Amino acid sequence: MVAAAATIAAAVPMAATGQVSLGASVEASTDERRRGISWSDGDLAPAASVRAGLPAGFDLGVRLTGTRGDPRHGGADAVADVTSGFGGDIGSGLRLDGFVTGHLFVGAAERLDYVEGGLGASYLLGPAEIGVDARYAPDQAAIGGDNLWVGARARVGVPATPFTLHGGVGHSSGSVDDPRRAARLRPGGSYADWSLGVDHITGPLTIGVVYTGTDIARDRLVASRFAGARHVGDKVTARVAVTF
Repeated sequence: MVAAAATIAAAVPMAATGQVSLGASVEASTDERRRGISWSDGDLAPAASVRAGLPAGFDLGVRLTGTRGDPRHGGADAVADVTSGFGGDIGSGLRLDGFVTGHLFVGAAERLDYVEGGLGASYLLGPAEIGVDARYAPDQAAIGGDNLWVGARARVGVPATPFTLHGGVGHSSGSVDDPRRAARLRPGGSYADWSLGVDHITGPLTIGVVYTGTDIARDRLVASRFAGARHVGDKVTARVAVTF
C-alpha cells in the first residue's frame, strides 16, 4: 500500500501538465458488503479512496475501508485495496477493462492478504449501461484455494431526475485446499449473489440504498472462524459518498 500511495503522490506534479487526472472520495456505508456478504461484521464502514488516471488508459488507485474487526478477515481493522488497471473504449459504446488488486488487511491476527485480477466489458447506450465481469484470485493460502466470481450488471439514469437505478447478479466458485480459509470468500461453498439499488446523485454528493442477497443456506455454512456466519443473508444498506 505504501508503494502504491507513493506512486500516486509522485504523479501529483504531473497533473498540471494534463498527463494525469486525479480523483478522490470519502464515504460511509451502514455495512460494507461485497458479493452479498459483509466485510465489516455488519457494522458502519467508513472508506476513503484516491485514484490517478495515467496516460494511455492506465490507472492506479487505493481504497481504505474500515472492516471493524470482522472475523472474516482475522479481526482486521481495515482493508487497503490497491489496484492497477487498464481500460478503454473500443467504439460503438463498448468498453473493455482489466485490473489487478491486492487486498491488504490492517491489524489482522495473521497474514490474510491476497491478490485477484479481473476483466470486464460494458456497453453504453444513452443513459443505460450493461456489463459483464470476471474476477479471479489464484490459489493462495490466505483464501484456502482459488476463487472465481463471474457476474452481470446494469444501470440506468432516470431521465430528468438525479436518480440512477442499478442491479447485478453473480456467482462464486473455486477449489478448496483449506476449508476454514476458503470460507472467507465462500462461507457455504459455491453460491450466487444479487443486488438492486438506487442512487441519488447531485454534483459530488451521492446518497444510495441497496438491497443485497445470496442463496447461502445456514445448513451449508462451513465451521470456520472466517465464515462470518451472521452476515451472509439478505440486507438493505445505505451509503453516502462525496467525490473530489
